[in-house]
Amino acid sequence: MRLTILCLFASTAFPILCPAQAPVFEIEPVHSSITFHVKASVKIAGKFDKWDASLTFTSPDETTGVLVITIQAASVDTGSGMKNGKLKGTDFFDVERNPFITFKSTKFVQTGPETFEVDGDFAIRGVANPEKLTLTVSHKKTASGEIQGKMIFNRKDYGMNKGIPFIRIADHVDVTFHLKEKQVSGPPLAFNQQAAPTTNPRRMSFVGERQYAAGSLCSPPRPCRPFGG
Repeated sequence: MRLTILCLFASTAFPILCPAQAPVFEIEPVHSSITFHVKASVKIAGKFDKWDASLTFTSPDETTGVLVITIQAASVDTGSGMKNGKLKGTDFFDVERNPFITFKSTKFVQTGPETFEVDGDFAIRGVANPEKLTLTVSHKKTASGEIQGKMIFNRKDYGMNKGIPFIRIADHVDVTFHLKEKQVSGPPLAFNQQAAPTTNPRRMSFVGERQYAAGSLCSPPRPCRPFGG
């Protein structure tokens, strides 16, 4: 009773949601992945084994979303000890001095019924630049679904100007993630059905999250459908 009264007072005095009003999701790590690849004269592709992320909303409006992603750079795994060592070194990730790769969103824009563009600050090896993250969210009538994204960034924008001896490497790096998630509590999410498409953006995708709490992804009076519908 005391919590109910507090939530009613807070919703009147402050434009925020009480915990019971925000959906909460969990990522199933066994079925999730963060991978990358670079065009090169030999195969350079791999994954990150250790990462965390959070996605929170302060209201049912999807534009209030904040996405924070943190990857442990030393967890890179290409399947080759030589390539792993080179990527962890000072010419690339420089993991000793810069152990984390991060992304923190600054703006959410819904571009379609299940697609989003997320502007944010991306940082790797101590250098930060504004980038764009694209998300595709698909859900079934059950309380589970998938989140996929894709990102392309120029490694030379982050001081990774060198290469690997005898290997030609392209400048652009593609990062993708695939997340299996399920809702564990709270009301269903809803999506704006009339989101306008955007022009061709600088596409960029990145990691997902172990666990996050989210509010609704649309705001009245725009037509919406339930998250699980």
